[in-house]
Formats: sequence, structure tokens, C-alpha cells
Amino acid sequence: MKAISVTALVLLALVLTACGGSSKSSNPAPRGVDGFWTINLHNPDGSLALVFNANLTQAGGSSLNISNFSVFTPSPCFTSSTSQSATFTVTGASGGFQTGPFTMTVSTIFGTAVENVATLTGTREPDGRISGTWTLTGLSGCNGTGTLLMMLPE
Repeated sequence: MKAISVTALVLLALVLTACGGSSKSSNPAPRGVDGFWTINLHNPDGSLALVFNANLTQAGGSSLNISNFSVFTPSPCFTSSTSQSATFTVTGASGGFQTGPFTMTVSTIFGTAVENVATLTGTREPDGRISGTWTLTGLSGCNGTGTLLMMLPE
């Protein structure tokens, strides 16, 4: 009788432990691209060409909303109003981050004509950064290519 009571208590303890366990996952969801990014465009020689800042928010699908965009370094190519668009396609997760291809376009707008266009193409890496390349086309002096590095502040 004593053995049956002990066995019943052990079984009851196991059931209560299983039912009362935390529903919280020990692995948090991978971090998306939402946040305020510093966007560094480097020339082929490694020198800094341009720095942009932008708040990116996943809008649904691969579209991103862009707000608080600013040109951090003075540039004759981006002195007026700009238009921006961006996409990020989640293809996986690694290192606690969503990973996949990223594109962004920054255009100056003079009246109805788009004059200077920076096209950024990269990949979100497992360390959370986005790296890739950029091209700038437009008016005289506003042409170039190089490497892209985007970072979220820690």
C-alpha cells in the first residue's frame, strides 16, 4: 500500500510538472530588419563615400517602410528631397537574425525628374549586418560604385 501511494505521488508530480511547464520558447524568434540603420557606402579604395541613416520597418511581404531618412555626410548628389524604397526577403535565419537579400533605392527629385539614383544591393548576414554593393548614377559627379555595409546600433 505504501509503495502504491509513493508511486501515485511520483506520477502526479510528473504530470503536474509536464502541465505546468513554461510555454516560452528557449529560442527567441530571429530578429528582423526593423530598426534605425546606419548605411555606409564605401568607395573601391575603402574610403567612405556616403552615410545614410534610416528607420526600416517590415511592412508585409518583402516591402519595407522607410522613415527618418537622412544623408549623414554632406553630398552634392543628395541635397534636395529624396525618395526611398526598399525590400527584404526572408530566406532563412542564422545567428539569431532573419537572413536574405536586401535592396534599397535612394533617388533625388528635382521637380518631376529623378536625377541621381543610388541602388544598394546586399544580403542580411548571420551577424545582423547587411553587406553588398552600391551604384550611383546621375548628374555629372554623381556616379560611382563600391561596397555597402549597414549596421544597427548595439
